[in-house]
Amino acid sequence: MSLKADLTAFATEAGFAKVGICRPDAVPEIAERLATFVDQGMHGQMGWMAERMHWRGAPDALWPAAQSVIMLAEPYTPDHDPLDVLNQPDRAAISVYAQGRDYHDVVKKRLKKVGRWLIAQVPDAEIKVFVDTAPVMEKPLAQAAGLGWQGKHTNLLGRDLGSWFFLGAIFTTVALDPDTAEVTHCGNCTACLDICPTDAFPAPYRLDARRCISYLTIEHKGPVDPDLRGLMGNRIYGCDDCLAVCPWNKFAADARDVRYAARDDLRAPPLADLVGLDDAQFRDRFSGSPIKRIGRNRFVRNVLYAIGNSADDRFLPLVSPLLEDDDAAVADAASWAILRLKEDYSCSD
Repeated sequence: MSLKADLTAFATEAGFAKVGICRPDAVPEIAERLATFVDQGMHGQMGWMAERMHWRGAPDALWPAAQSVIMLAEPYTPDHDPLDVLNQPDRAAISVYAQGRDYHDVVKKRLKKVGRWLIAQVPDAEIKVFVDTAPVMEKPLAQAAGLGWQGKHTNLLGRDLGSWFFLGAIFTTVALDPDTAEVTHCGNCTACLDICPTDAFPAPYRLDARRCISYLTIEHKGPVDPDLRGLMGNRIYGCDDCLAVCPWNKFAADARDVRYAARDDLRAPPLADLVGLDDAQFRDRFSGSPIKRIGRNRFVRNVLYAIGNSADDRFLPLVSPLLEDDDAAVADAASWAILRLKEDYSCSD
């Protein structure tokens, strides 16, 4: 068997569902696309996208010695419909990927295992592994490597993977035969665009992060635009709407690692259990979860927006103490939530 076939077999045995290979210079068009995205301000507060744009837009410049990029997919497909919780306004909707163990740790360890295997086969080989924390455009590279294509919602889809999978990348000095790039198979479907609560897609294949609930709940610092708060519903960390409605999910690969299974306390937790968390309680509750990285203040801010959208005035005693919170965005969110709840109560009289 060839080195590439052996590599694919080992990576699959190690837990990855699919493997593809491309050249570091396989996606020259991403530099212009990224520049347009940033120039139009659609990256919002994500300044890191602009700061290292020269690397992000040119993978071959990130590490000039690299000859190949090995892209790997790891499924985290849920065992439940993530849209069901949206009909339970007293509970929190948390993105599926954040309901289990932090994928950064899990995927990176698996990538290193594959990388060590490659070095054992080619002793003078060098590798660098990346999982969503470096200036690497994983989705265009994965499409170039044949894993799937970027759908109209800009996320990656696969004919044999569906929507629910993480991406990892191994850059290496080993020259491997590249795979054929995948092409789009979205056809006339617009399900992902139509379901977006905040109209975050100005056009197919274009995302305005400033209106995306995933961005607003995770990346955006400070108060969220009041015009968008009411559209966020009970989504407190991320948003799965555009992923969940994709018809290609009927071919979704099953999650292979039990660590991605939803924790019972994160599947649809009561908002009442979350709004009063202090910093220590927040850190303890979300230890080992990607949610921990946004910090207590941003998290409680999001919970308060969800409470404000609940139309349930029984939350008022839990919200009132937060009017004096040390964090200005939390105090502002508490004030907004109380006004919303009182308005809903008055309208019901």
